[in-house]
Amino acid sequence: MTKIEQFSYDNGIVRNFAIASILFGAVGMLVGLLLALQLYIPELNFGLPFTTFGRLRPLHTNAVIFAFVGNGIFAGAYYSLQRLLKTRMYSNVLSAIHFWGWQLIIVGAAITLPLGYTSSLEYAELEWPIDLAIAVVWVVFGINMLMTILKRRESHIYVAIWFYIATWVAVTMLHVVNNLELPFAGFKSYPLWTGVQAALIQWWYGHNAVAFFLTTSYLGLMYYFVPKAAQRPVYSYKLSIIHFWALIFIYIWAGPHHLLYTSLPDWVQSLGTVFSVMLIAPSWGGMLNGLLTLRGVWDKVRRDPILKFFVVAITAYGMSTFEGPMMSIKSVNAISHYTDWTIGHVHIGALGWNGMLTFGMFYYIFPRIYKTKLFSVKLAEWHFWLGTIGIIMYAIPMYWGGITQQLMWKEFAADGTLVYGNFLDTVTQLFPMYIMRSVGGLLYITGLIFLIFNLIKTAACGKLEANEPAEAPALEKIHHVNKGHRWVESRTGWFYTITLVALIIGGLVEIVPMIMVKSNIPTIATVEPYTPLELLGRDIYIREGCVGCHSQMVRPFRSETVRYGDYSKSGEFIYDRPFLFGSKRTGPDLHRVGKKYPDSWHYNHMLDPRSTSPGSIMPPYPWLKDNDINYNSLESKINTLITLGTPYPDDFAAKAGVEARKQAKTIADALVAGGIQQDKLEDKEIIAMIAYLQRLGTDIKK
Repeated sequence: MTKIEQFSYDNGIVRNFAIASILFGAVGMLVGLLLALQLYIPELNFGLPFTTFGRLRPLHTNAVIFAFVGNGIFAGAYYSLQRLLKTRMYSNVLSAIHFWGWQLIIVGAAITLPLGYTSSLEYAELEWPIDLAIAVVWVVFGINMLMTILKRRESHIYVAIWFYIATWVAVTMLHVVNNLELPFAGFKSYPLWTGVQAALIQWWYGHNAVAFFLTTSYLGLMYYFVPKAAQRPVYSYKLSIIHFWALIFIYIWAGPHHLLYTSLPDWVQSLGTVFSVMLIAPSWGGMLNGLLTLRGVWDKVRRDPILKFFVVAITAYGMSTFEGPMMSIKSVNAISHYTDWTIGHVHIGALGWNGMLTFGMFYYIFPRIYKTKLFSVKLAEWHFWLGTIGIIMYAIPMYWGGITQQLMWKEFAADGTLVYGNFLDTVTQLFPMYIMRSVGGLLYITGLIFLIFNLIKTAACGKLEANEPAEAPALEKIHHVNKGHRWVESRTGWFYTITLVALIIGGLVEIVPMIMVKSNIPTIATVEPYTPLELLGRDIYIREGCVGCHSQMVRPFRSETVRYGDYSKSGEFIYDRPFLFGSKRTGPDLHRVGKKYPDSWHYNHMLDPRSTSPGSIMPPYPWLKDNDINYNSLESKINTLITLGTPYPDDFAAKAGVEARKQAKTIADALVAGGIQQDKLEDKEIIAMIAYLQRLGTDIKK
């Protein structure tokens, strides 16, 4: 007779992650709303270094991705893992370390990013000490999950757990490779990768952070919570197998579609396009598997707000995973890239897929762990409609605005000149779209406030059952099945191994040739490393988050070469650590801005953008004329770059400060001669910034 074992589920850790997700989500979304307002009310930058668009944008993305969604993933995974495996989590201590470690990482991000400590790598902006902390906490989570799987009371590993495993394996690999860096100060480092290589590896990471942190994890949650809420089995077990393996194998190849028409070699761009288009099949297979699970219960869907949240989430997943491959086709990408279209696309995934599924999941979990009913179904209905309408009001103007931007950028008059030669004409045209977008964001946040109130009242009506009693038959020995897919499902080690192999192939094929084959990055004889002052200015440019609005990549389009100058070459970026191609043009591209304007123009533009560009929405940077240049940091910076392969002379670090001061004096004297009066001007950060801007794109003109 099979022995029945008594144990308990850890609901306390689920509650903790859920509360953290909701609270940090509210903060992240409020910061996002402020950023949306800053785009047409630049005064809301407040003239402070910590509240500018450039510094707050990475705070918003990290808060939403890693704090809101990340904590949501862990809440849902801890809840579902225990019930699917019929066991408590392996270690209460590891669960606690995971929770508190993750929250400390988020607090660290919230402090360091507004202070300007950033690597500038999209979705990986955090600096090296926090990167190390993320690695440690992520490994703790992985050990806790693996050991829980090994001590399970179910022989079969359910499909949701496949996706959790793939998420952990992929994110581990992505985080380590993309964040290989060499520190030169307590919170600053230079990356191992440079230029075009860095761009490929960053978007191999950046695209797959979306793929595996924001998608496969949530597919795991979908495969658990949708059938549970609908009280129906998953539509197709066979489809889930195809969905899983095809998705994780194909997804990892698609990163280069973020770099179409850039200096990346054509063969890598083509691989990214091909595999991106192929992604439609497994992605829509998963979407259909989720929606068809609800077959026969559509009347229940109309009455149950939880299922409504899930339907909108899965639909948004289907929309974004169709739109992404379409945007990877070169003819479409020529229109969409660097525009607000991409912002709309990303937020369909973030607000629709991640946000709505998270909300539905919390509405499902809270009454169950508090042993009560949801306080107000009607309030949840209101939240659903506010969220859905908010998403629509957010996304439509972004699509409209993106197409408007690109058409205006590309329009030529009969005489061959650009109709909108002044970039600002394309910015001010978007104000109505930006206003409508912020209204949509406000509606979405209002819905979140409804959720917070509803869940607080739900918790007050019940009592948390932190250790929920459960029982299940003992599994004395895992029954290994030797037939079909069940073979790998019953063998945990093999499942992890095959998953890793499926994930690693695409990365190796794309990345290794870019590192090993020098012909992929042809050099240009006139391109030299940055001078010490230019290097200091570049680090200030990175600190202020200028890459959030300005690209440095002139693509080979007539409209761009007429507007900016000669198209960008891969050899121009070989000393760029980090690379700064950018992903959005709120302002014009800067790769050819060097020597385009006099030094005095840059000085006045940084202090008061509207004095040189009437109607500009760029924030002023008055602290640059007050802050002293940190010349003392030069020696460690130069030595670090020499270690990484930048060809400075061996004794250059010791005299770099002298070289920098000499160049700064030359620029300051020219500004004073032009009528700008300021004491000790040659010691101020604005001089270093001018030196860097005046260098951009000038190497090929030598």
